[in-house]
Amino acid sequence: MQCDKLIEKLEQLAPPVCACDWDNVGLLAGRSDKEVKKVFIALDATDEVVENAVRWGADLLITHHPLIFKPLNRINDKDFISRRIISLIRNDISYYAMHTNFDAAPGCMADAAAQKLGLTDLNVLDKEGVMLKETTEGSREIVYGIGKTGYLKEEMTVKEIAVLVKERFHLPFVTVYGEAAPGETVRFVGISPGSGGSMIKPALAAGVKVFITGDIGHHSGIDAAANHMAVIDAGHYGLEYLFLDFLEEYLKKEVGEDLEICKAEVEFPETFI
Repeated sequence: MQCDKLIEKLEQLAPPVCACDWDNVGLLAGRSDKEVKKVFIALDATDEVVENAVRWGADLLITHHPLIFKPLNRINDKDFISRRIISLIRNDISYYAMHTNFDAAPGCMADAAAQKLGLTDLNVLDKEGVMLKETTEGSREIVYGIGKTGYLKEEMTVKEIAVLVKERFHLPFVTVYGEAAPGETVRFVGISPGSGGSMIKPALAAGVKVFITGDIGHHSGIDAAANHMAVIDAGHYGLEYLFLDFLEEYLKKEVGEDLEICKAEVEFPETFI
């Protein structure tokens, strides 16, 4: 399949319009007319990922986090990001990133994370906009945005929710701020995979009692607790590596046997000692 045709499939799943204004998504390097038979999927375009994509003979690398995020003044072998771009282009590997569009699009990151916890009655945590989506019953408007709120199947303590998150996402550890802050048991929770510090205010405004996210700093954690909301920090990678299996399944369904797919190994960047 030609690269631009495959991109059409990706953008049906996570339209670029869903991306935040500050983000950089789409075809970031390489040829749109490249014939794609082998796709490598990763969360980040690290040195190891790029090397493995080259070694495997990938035609297209797809990541969640964009390698090119801030403007580059020059591309040469003196800069680690530039070196990766040079390697991709030299080996004729096209490179596509789907970041906050995948975070915000209906049915993607936040929904998948919420489903892992068995949440019901889902709503968008921080609304970004409204999009038209084709269904069997015709076009209808769907709200999209960052994060989800929902209800656990039963009342649970914060500690029990933390254990549930750890188990469902196969995490080595989680960090909890304000375990006693919301009271004895909770059903109404929020989840926002990735870096969720900016989502604390929307979570509080929504009346969330336990907020599950990543990259929470000391002050954000204790401030949330002071407002009677516990925060479970499951790590940035910990809630987002589901992207790998999700996208593989989607591509197999949409493209089928026309593609070979290879995923980066699941490897947590943090070490708990």
